[in-house]
Amino acid sequence: MYRYLGMIVLALFGGFTSARDLPDFTKLVEEASPAVVNISTSQKAKKHALRVPQGKERLPDELGDLFRHFFGDQGGDGGDDDNDAQSLGSGFVISPDGYILTNHHVVKRADEVVVRLSDRREMSAKVVGSDPRSDIALLKIEAKDLPIVRMGDPSKLKVGEWVLAIGSPFGFDHSATAGIVSALGRSLPSENYVPFIQTDVAINPGNSGGPLFNLAGEVIGVNSQIYSRTGGFMGLSFAIPMDVAMDVVDQIKGKGYVSRGWLGVLIQDVTRELAESFGMERPEGALVAKVLPASPAGVAGIEVGDVILEFNGKRVTQSAALPPIVGRTPVGSSVEVKVLRGGKQKSLSLKIGELPNEEEQAQNSPPDASKENRLALVVTDLTDEQRSELNLKEGGGVIVKSLGDGPARKAGLRTGDVILAVNNAKIQNATHFRNLIKDLLPGKTVPLLIQRANGPIFLAIKIPE
Repeated sequence: MYRYLGMIVLALFGGFTSARDLPDFTKLVEEASPAVVNISTSQKAKKHALRVPQGKERLPDELGDLFRHFFGDQGGDGGDDDNDAQSLGSGFVISPDGYILTNHHVVKRADEVVVRLSDRREMSAKVVGSDPRSDIALLKIEAKDLPIVRMGDPSKLKVGEWVLAIGSPFGFDHSATAGIVSALGRSLPSENYVPFIQTDVAINPGNSGGPLFNLAGEVIGVNSQIYSRTGGFMGLSFAIPMDVAMDVVDQIKGKGYVSRGWLGVLIQDVTRELAESFGMERPEGALVAKVLPASPAGVAGIEVGDVILEFNGKRVTQSAALPPIVGRTPVGSSVEVKVLRGGKQKSLSLKIGELPNEEEQAQNSPPDASKENRLALVVTDLTDEQRSELNLKEGGGVIVKSLGDGPARKAGLRTGDVILAVNNAKIQNATHFRNLIKDLLPGKTVPLLIQRANGPIFLAIKIPE
């Protein structure tokens, strides 16, 4: 009896194991590796310059974590002022005549770029063009009949799918690491225009710019960065989708620079509280906190407080999804935008502009006084000097001087915030603000538009019973 039971268990678990067999990457690596290259760069050190080890750039502290852009830093503090700074990365050949794709951060500020091919030949490379916003660079070497990668379609990727990276971590050429797709369309604070592919593939210094393959041996992404608290790999790596990368390549080849669509709004996520205040069933869309003057959005009639639900036929589930969609929309094209305004959906037509080279933002804040006990805060009218310092060209608004324990503090208001609108009604002065607050129904959650040092944002505040 036990013999037969053992055979049944073996058959069951044997079948289960074979069904869960790991993929064999040997053929993929064999076929794809010849098109993967090692990239080394050198930069003449500037005297008296304060140098930070490459790949150790920190995002603002309030993000709480570190995003590392890996240049292939080999450690050390840069040494003597007379030495060259060096970095290492990866890349891959996209055309037989010597065009090579890598990351912008691998080659930025480089005085010399050297490409080492799989057959050990080393060649000087010219940087044809580079795009910091997508972190893509196009190189060219003088060569013919080079092995090339096969392009894949990242839109067909699924979460859980196996992927493989080939690169030069720490200078170890043609190292292969495998993992799965962890998430798609991931937005990072450092890049607004790239819907990253998130994986758990081991990526380390020197892997930057290398290809990410699907099981068919097609490149579906360019390995770009990792998320880490320690500086080492922690299971979160990010790749630029290949369609985004090739759009950049085509523009660099065609016109020498990259242009992106521009809407001209500052946006934020719709929280559960804000969704309730706008009468929405669930949080979704991108909430417009500011419309820039003479922008495509302003010309089309988009207003502060609008929630963008759909752009050019694509549903906007959260604010982070909007910039990549807008960025890839051809400049000059006409699109339809669906917004929620005053509880009703409205369709607007607009013509896409070109994203400016420098996006303007930020101001500073000061204070002064007048009392509104219902929300436990003190506000006052803005002086001309304060308005000038905050770059507030339109009239109206009040500035928060102090806060007690109450609804305003709970909503996230801070001393120095400028309240521009309550429940989508623009504030004229402190008296008008008090009257607006007085008329709001107890227990109702309403949106506040405020101006802060880093720009305008919405907060949801619950009116006390």
